[in-house]
This record gives sequence, structure tokens and C-alpha cells, in this order.
Amino acid sequence: MDLQFSVAERRNESSRHLALLRWSMVAIFVWFGIQKFTPYAADAIAPLISNSPFMSWLTVFGKIGEARIIGTIELTTAALLVVGSVSGVASAVSAALASGTFILTVSFAFTTPGITLFSPSGFPIVSTLVEQFLLKDVALLASCLTLLITSFRRIDRRTSAFEV
Repeated sequence: MDLQFSVAERRNESSRHLALLRWSMVAIFVWFGIQKFTPYAADAIAPLISNSPFMSWLTVFGKIGEARIIGTIELTTAALLVVGSVSGVASAVSAALASGTFILTVSFAFTTPGITLFSPSGFPIVSTLVEQFLLKDVALLASCLTLLITSFRRIDRRTSAFEV
């Protein structure tokens, strides 16, 4: 069996609704990407980045620099998502990049001090506005993973196109 790329929403008749996921992700990445070029957004994400074991290296670029790098990545992801509507490879690459973005942002809930509080039983409590904001990224991650998974198509070379 070989693996080939396909545009997620064109995989088959029943996957056309995935276009809604793709275009909503484009809008989200454009919106948040543009915001990263503002001082407000740079200030807001600085504590998340500085406490992240995965992203704290960005602090060498300063608050504005790290925000602009992230904004550029987000706008690039949006552009790749657009190209992914016509290219199978771009569909998979953009969905993987978008998924990685949301994996990182969800990790902020665990790496930024003071965001997650725990009940006496040890269960995490969604208690701060930042954590509530980050919680939506779980659903966005699921959306991007859905696009990623459906951007792959398995081809069984043992059966020919003429067999039923």
C-alpha cells in the first residue's frame, strides 16, 4: 500500500464539508497572524513564550521580534492552507503546520505559571481568562488534525483499477 496526498475536502463526496474547516482555519490564522504585529499582542504573548520550553529561545528577538516571527509563521500557514485547497501536498503540509501551532499553544496552559489551577483532587481547573482562551485551541487542533488525516490517501497497488 502506498500513501499519496490529496486535498482533504476533495478526497471523496462525503468529505466536502471539510472545506468549512479549511476556510475557518485560514480566517483564524490570518486574524491572529496580523494581530501579532501589534504591541498589544506582543505584550500578551510574551509571558507565554518566555515560559515555554519549546519557544523560549524566541526571546532573543525581543518582544516585538518574537511576536512578528510567530505572526509570519501564522500568515504563512494561512497561505499554505489556501494553496492546500488545490494541492494535496500543501493540504497535508499546511494541516501539519497548523496542528503543530495548536499543540504549542495548548502546551502554554501547562508551562506558564499561574494559568492552570488544580482542585484538591489534582484535577486541573480552567480558571483564568488566558486558560479559557487557550482551551479553544483543543478544538482547533482537532480540526487541523482532521484536515491532516484526510489529506492522506492509501492506494492499494495489488488491485487494479479494472477490478470491482
